[in-house]
Amino acid sequence: MKLIPTQLYYFLRHRPSRLSVLNLLRFLLLLTALVTVYSVIFHYIMDYEGQSHSWVTGFYWTLTVMSTLGFGDITFESDLGRIFSSIVLLSGVIFLLILLPFTFIEFFYAPWTRLQNEKRAPTSLPPNTRGHVILTSFDPVTSNLIKKLEQYHYSYVLLISDLEEALRLHDLGYRVVRGNLDSPDTYRRIMAERARLVATTANDMLNTNIAFTVREISESVPIMATANFRASVDILELAGSNYVLQLGEMLGQALARRVSGGDTLAHVIGRFDELLFAEAPVGNTPLAGKTVRESALRQQAGVTILGVWERGKFENARPDTLLSAGTVLVLVGREADIQRYNRLYYHNSTNKEPVVIIGGGRVGRAAGRALLARGLEYRIVERVPERIRADNKERYVLGDAAELSVLQKAGVLETGSIIISTHDDDTNIYLTIYCRRLRPNVRIVSRATLERNVATLHRAGADFVMSYASMGANAILTLLDRSDVLMVAEGLDVFRVPTPALLAGLTLVEANIRAKTDCTVVAWQTGNQITLNPDPHVPIPAEAELILIGTVAAEHKFFACYER
Repeated sequence: MKLIPTQLYYFLRHRPSRLSVLNLLRFLLLLTALVTVYSVIFHYIMDYEGQSHSWVTGFYWTLTVMSTLGFGDITFESDLGRIFSSIVLLSGVIFLLILLPFTFIEFFYAPWTRLQNEKRAPTSLPPNTRGHVILTSFDPVTSNLIKKLEQYHYSYVLLISDLEEALRLHDLGYRVVRGNLDSPDTYRRIMAERARLVATTANDMLNTNIAFTVREISESVPIMATANFRASVDILELAGSNYVLQLGEMLGQALARRVSGGDTLAHVIGRFDELLFAEAPVGNTPLAGKTVRESALRQQAGVTILGVWERGKFENARPDTLLSAGTVLVLVGREADIQRYNRLYYHNSTNKEPVVIIGGGRVGRAAGRALLARGLEYRIVERVPERIRADNKERYVLGDAAELSVLQKAGVLETGSIIISTHDDDTNIYLTIYCRRLRPNVRIVSRATLERNVATLHRAGADFVMSYASMGANAILTLLDRSDVLMVAEGLDVFRVPTPALLAGLTLVEANIRAKTDCTVVAWQTGNQITLNPDPHVPIPAEAELILIGTVAAEHKFFACYER
C-alpha cells in the first residue's frame, strides 16, 4: 500500500502530470453537471406525466440510461419523455463510452505510463558515481564490449537519446541513461568528468560532436572515438579525442595477416610483453605428418606449440596431436625463438598468384594495402563501380562475385588465398560456401560483422574468421589499462590474471587447469621475470601472475572456477 502514495507523489510533482490531472478533473466536473441537469429535467417531465420519484431515483435513472444499461424499471409514457430519454442515451454514449475513456487514457493513464517509462530510463546517475565507462551508442562493437566489461567487473552506462530505444535496451538488461548526445548537461548528469572512459562508435560527424561536447565539461576524461575515414582522424583529435580507432583499417590488416604468402614463415599476430604469438602453416615443411611430440620444436627452436587451427577450429596442442599439411600452428616464444623457427622451417612456394579480395569497401582496401606492405599482390572483386579507385584500377575486377566468370577473371582458380570482406554476414557465408566448393584446398579468410555468425562461417568452410565486433571491443578494452588481454584470433584470447588463492602453491599437474577450464598456462610472471612453459611439477607462486590462452568460453570457465 505504501507504493501507491509514493507513485502518486512522483506523478503529481511533474507539471505536465498535474495539468493532465486537472484536465481530467474538468471533464469529470462537466460530466457531473450534465448528470445533475438531466436529473432535474427528469423530475419536471415525470411531474408532467403525473409520476413522482425521489432525487436519488432521478440520478439513478440518468446514470442507467447514459451508461446504456437501461434496466426498464422506470420509463416515460409521453413522447416528450421518450425524446428526452433518447437525448440522454446519445449524450451518454458520447460522454461515457467515448470521451471518458479517451480523456482518462490521454490525460491520466498515458502520462502515468510515460512517467513510469522515464523512471526505467533515468536521465542521471547517482552523484557518487565514478570509474564508469560511458558508451554513446549501441551497436555490435559496444554490445560485445559490454560483455567483456561485465566479465572484468567494469561499471558502464549506455547513453541513449531515444526513449523507446532506451526502454528496449533496459528491458534487455542493459544499464541505460537517457539524454541528448550533444548536450553538456547530459554528460554532467552522468558524471562524465569522473568516468574511466567515454567511448563513441557512431558516425564520424556525430563522434566529433560528442567528443567536442564532452571536452567542454572535462579536459581530463579519456575519450575514444571510431573513425570510418582517414580524413576524420585529425578532426576527431582536434575535437578532443584521446584515441581514434579506424576499425575498418584494423580489421583489414588483421585479415591480411591471416593470408599465406606462399611461404612457411611464422607470422607474428600479437605481443604480450616480451612474448610473441605467431601462426605458421605446416604445409611444405618437414613437420607435416608428425605429432607435436615428434616435432620437438621446443628443443630445436625454443618455441612452444600452444594449439593448432584445423579448418577454422582451434584445438589445444597435446603431445599426440597430429600435424597435417592443412594445419596452422599457434606458437609462442621470444623474438629470438620465432626468428630461429623461421630459419629452420622457411620454405618459399612458387605460387605467386595475387590474393583475391571479395569486397572493395574500407576493409577490403585496407587488406589490400596490408598485403602490398608484405610484398603480395592482390585483386579486388567489386560490383559497385563507384568504389573502384581510379589510381588503382588495374587491381580491380568489376562484377558480382557470385558469377564464376568474374571470379575466374580475378584468378580465384589459381590463387592460394581468398579474403571475403563484405559488410553483410549473409553474403559472406554464401561466398564462403561457394569458394570452398570451387577450391577445396584454398585458404579462406572471412570477415564477420556479428559475433554470432563466426561459427557459421567456420562451418561454411572459412579457415579464419575475424569479427568486427570482437576486434573493436578488444581494441577498446585495451584502452582501459587492460594490457593483460590479447586477442590472438577470433574467439581466442591470451589473458593475464593474478594467481587465484585456490591455485597458489599447487603444481600445474595438481591444479589440472586445462582439464577443468580448457585454458592452457603459457607462462607466469614474478616481478619482471617471465617463466615460459613452466615446469608442471613446480608449485605456482602465490605472488605471480598467470598468462593463459583459451577460447572465450574457456576464459569464462576459468573465471567461474577461480573468480578473483
